[in-house]
This record gives sequence, structure tokens and C-alpha cells, in this order.
Amino acid sequence: MNIEKALCSSVIKAVKELYGQDVPEKMVQLQKTKREFEGHLTLVVFPFLKISHKKPEDTAGDIGQWLKANEDCVASYNVVKGFLNIVISNAAWISLLNDINADPAYGERKATEKSPLVMIEYSSPNTNKPLHLGHVRNNLLGWSLSKIMEANGNRVVKTNIVNDRGIHICKSMLAWLKWGNGETPETSGKKGDHLIGDYYVAFDKHYREETAALKAQYVSEGMDPDEAEKKAKEEAPLMKEAHAMLVKWEQGDKEVRALWQKMNSWVYAGFDETYKALGVGFDKIYYESDTYLEGKAKVEEGLAKGLFFRKDDNSVWADLTDEGLDQKLLLRSDGTSVYMTQDIGTADMRFRDFPIDKMIYVVGNEQNYHFQVLSILLDRLGFKWGKELVHFSYGMVELPNGKMKSREGTVVDADDLIAEMIKDARQTSDELGKFKDMTGEERDEIARIVGMGALKYFILKVDARKNMLFNPEESIDFNGNTGPFIQYTHARIRSILRKAQAEGIVLPDSLDSGMPLNRKETELIQKMNEYGAAVEQAGKDYSPSGIANYCYELTKEFNQFYHDYSILSADSLNEKTVRLVLAANVAKTLKNGMDLLGIEVPERM
Repeated sequence: MNIEKALCSSVIKAVKELYGQDVPEKMVQLQKTKREFEGHLTLVVFPFLKISHKKPEDTAGDIGQWLKANEDCVASYNVVKGFLNIVISNAAWISLLNDINADPAYGERKATEKSPLVMIEYSSPNTNKPLHLGHVRNNLLGWSLSKIMEANGNRVVKTNIVNDRGIHICKSMLAWLKWGNGETPETSGKKGDHLIGDYYVAFDKHYREETAALKAQYVSEGMDPDEAEKKAKEEAPLMKEAHAMLVKWEQGDKEVRALWQKMNSWVYAGFDETYKALGVGFDKIYYESDTYLEGKAKVEEGLAKGLFFRKDDNSVWADLTDEGLDQKLLLRSDGTSVYMTQDIGTADMRFRDFPIDKMIYVVGNEQNYHFQVLSILLDRLGFKWGKELVHFSYGMVELPNGKMKSREGTVVDADDLIAEMIKDARQTSDELGKFKDMTGEERDEIARIVGMGALKYFILKVDARKNMLFNPEESIDFNGNTGPFIQYTHARIRSILRKAQAEGIVLPDSLDSGMPLNRKETELIQKMNEYGAAVEQAGKDYSPSGIANYCYELTKEFNQFYHDYSILSADSLNEKTVRLVLAANVAKTLKNGMDLLGIEVPERM
């Protein structure tokens, strides 16, 4: 039974019967009773005073009396000023616990064939370098958001758009041709994405050397230093070669295309390893090398319909001044596309592939303006979800200085971070004696689960819109608001349940309504019942942090209960049974909640 819904419905009936007026559901404000007062739920009666024409205390008394006489779940009530504190009956709490116990996914909704189809885009890597710390936050947010939308009864398609074309990949290709000596991931022992990243760095190093030499030459010839630098960047032979390679790629040159496919295949194999380690995946991957031509065609179509305009230099623009924005370039004067054009093409392909009801883009907040423009353009081009597209905008993530060295000296590599987290988890668990009586294989698996849980939880517990500092040491703490704290609580409950099983205790499918409950136990049932509301709110707000916060609150509540009351040494068999059913359902709820964050919880730790 849903106690809050039952109460809400009864309050509406009470107001109608007592004062002869219908009130909307939103007028019924129920909240958790403050600890210093007797009661479980509190009704705010101030909204009803205009209807009752009575004092707050008298109105609360009227409604309380009606509820006690007519609503089975109400055991008693008390009035504090304009607040009606309601005590829920023991039988109602047991009934609610039975409902929670009967449903393996209590609080989550299942999708049907008619459910809305939500597409979520995340990751969006470039094929010239490995995934980095920013991608880690992006992937974890995207995956968690997908799980949360599914738990809210949506059908979800997880998608990725790979930036696999352009000058950046040509730089890596050219560097490999010049200095690679045929090196491959197999011959070097490197992941493919790292190998290509190394050549991107090599290109940049040689290019900077060339521009420095040219600048010095131009300055010695009497040129202004700023002008000299600008000219040096334009005239550097290496950059000219890279641009020539890009032109060949655009023209479909067989050799350039073959090299491009080979090197990209190395990168994809590397990405797949990182995605697997992060525990994320996709239902459909799109490639900009396919979508940019679609985008150009869509822009030409919009031009023919008078939605866009062409300037004298042959470039194509959208005029957004009527939306309070500026003019936006869609095709350059040479006919080549920009990122906006590619996003239009990708949207067009996706819309043909899937009957999308909602489109969510998980992209950093530096692209806020881009998505504001994209929404307007897609709407003009006739995409029904264009105006409502969601840019799930998130902030930067950084490490405290000196915590980890990156390969390129500027960004932190995702693979290095993952390896470091698992190593730290193993070391911390060893020091705390968590690995007693475990095989080497079990230790490795627990270290992986705890290390990844620490990383994911620390990143996801922060409001996505905020910039954040990720501290690896803080994240692997078995106390406080961390992944390992929640994981350890789940493992502790599973251990208690195994001991109960060894004692021959069989948990019933449902508890008798007369089973005893103390205040802490009813608070735990009440907290578990809030899971559904937490899932719903996280779906409305696009907020994994809401789920993380709920899991932490439930964990704290259980640990406080476990500190105050024994489970296996309870005074009576009835108490022991109730507490075991409670514990089993706390573990289940934590497992389900952490799963929405993409976090595994171990059976033992």
C-alpha cells in the first residue's frame, strides 16, 4: 500500500465532507514529522483555512478526527499549531514492508511498447587521442541518466557520436606516416587509442618546432613578432601537409581512406576496453564521417525553403536575431561543414532510425550556446523534439594538483585513473583487513568493484552542473558519503543474511500484520518507501546526484538502526524475523539504487 497516497486521498475526502469543498491534490502537503514530535507524517493545514473559516488548531483537529474515524492506516494524531501530526498504524507499516518485499524493483517503473522513447547521447570522443577525465564524468553521467530514465518507465536508446574526421585525425595519420616505422598496437604493446594519441602529440611537437624556426626567420627579416607568428603557423610545411591530406580524405582518396580506417580501428578497440572498464555501453554509434554529408543536404534543403540564407562569399547562414541571438554559420564558403551542420545531420539520421520522443545530449557546459542554437535550428527544420531537446550540461572535473601525472602533461588519462583507483582500493582494503580468507582472484574482483564504485560515486554524488574536484584518496573511504561506505553496508547485510540462513532461519514471503515494530524500524520502512519518489525526482531533474544522496541517507539510517538494535540476537523470533526482512530489503534497495549509478555492490567485503 502507498501510505502517502492513501492519506492524500482521505484528506481530500475529509475537506469535502467537513467543509463542503473539493480541493486539488497539490493542496495536500504531507511531510515527514520532525523527530521531536510524535508521528510519522505531518499535514500542513494552512492551505485549508480559507475553506474551514476556523483557526489552524481547530481545522487540524477536525481533519485529524475525521482521519482517525475513516482511514485505517491512521492510529492516532496530535496537533501542533497549524500542523497535524499523524501516527501511522503498525499494521499499515507491516503492509507497506510486505509490498516492498514482494517487488524486486520496488519504486521503479517498467516500460511498455507505448512508453516514450528517449535517446541519450554521451561520450562523443575524438579518434586522435584516448578518453580522459572529462570523458569519465560524461560517460558515467550518460550511463546513469539512461538507467534513471528506464527506471521511470521510458524506453531508452543509448547513443554515441564519434568525431572520426577532420584535421585532428589527419595530424595523427601524417605523424604516423612520417615517424611511425609501421608501428601497430601489437608491435608496441600499447592500446590503440594511446598509440594514436602519441602520434598526435608528436605532430604537435614537430609543428611547434617548425613554427618557432619560421617565426625566428621572419622576425630576423624585420617582420612584427605577432605577424611573424601568425604567418609561421600558416606556412609551416607540416600543417600544409595535414590540410592536403584532409582534402584528399574529403575527395575519397583510396590510400588516405584506407590508412584512416586502419588507424581508427585501433582507436575503437582501445575505446572499447575503456568503456568496458567503466561499465558503460551504447545501443547505436554514429560517426561524423557519415553524418556531415547528411547535415549538408539538410542545410541545402533548409536553404531552398528559405529557412537559411547565402552570403556573397557562398557561405550559408541562419539568421537567429529574432530569437535574440546572432547569425550562425552552417556551411563555409568552400562548402565544408561546421559542427552545427554535423549535429543537424546526426539528428536527421537518428530521427529516421528511431521514433524519438525526447533527445538528451550529455555535453559539457562550454557548449551551452551551441545547443541553444541547435534546438532552434532543429525546430525550424521540422523535428518534433527539436524545441524540447535537453542539453544535460555538466561542469568541469579536475584532480588536486600532483595527484596523478598525465601522459600529455595536460589531461588525465581515463585508463590511468581507472588503474590507479583499483590499486588504491586494493591497498586500502588490505590495510583495513577487508581481504581476510579471500583468494587472490576474489581480492582482485573486490578491489575492482570498490575502486570503480569509489570513482563513480564520488563523481555522481556531485550536482552535474557544478565544476568539481575529484580526490581519489577521499573517494576510497569506508566511512562518510562514499561508494565504499554504501558497498560495505550492503556486504555487511548480506553477511548477516548468510548467517541467518546457516542458522536455518527461513524468511517468510509476507509478515503477519501483528508483528511488532519500534520507531527506528518504521523509519527504515518509511525511508525505503521514499526510493520511488527519489527515482521519479531524479528523472524529472536529470539528476544522478539525487539517487546517490538517497542511497547515502538510507545507508546512514540502516547503520544507526544496526548500532542500536541487534538483528540475529533479537529478544524474540518475531523481532528477529522482522529485522531480517527489513535488512534484506535495505540491501535490495541499495543494490537497485547503486545500479542506477552504474555501481556494483559486492556480496562480501
